[in-house]
Amino acid sequence: MSRLPSVSGRQCVKALEKVGFTVRRRTGSHLIAQRGDPYAQIVVPNHRTLKHGLLRKIIKDAGLTVEEFVELL
Repeated sequence: MSRLPSVSGRQCVKALEKVGFTVRRRTGSHLIAQRGDPYAQIVVPNHRTLKHGLLRKIIKDAGLTVEEFVELL
């Protein structure tokens, strides 16, 4: 299992934008990113650092591996 770097919510969204996600709206401190094909919607908290368990869940929901995500950063 790969080691995850410490990233913020904004850095996470920027990496997801590289694979086709766009920020659809913002609700409080959460950013809702959406991709059309294949359809996926992900909620990313806009915090200074994301906990590793949450980051792994976001990566999994995006259909990426940890290695692919780290390369996007």
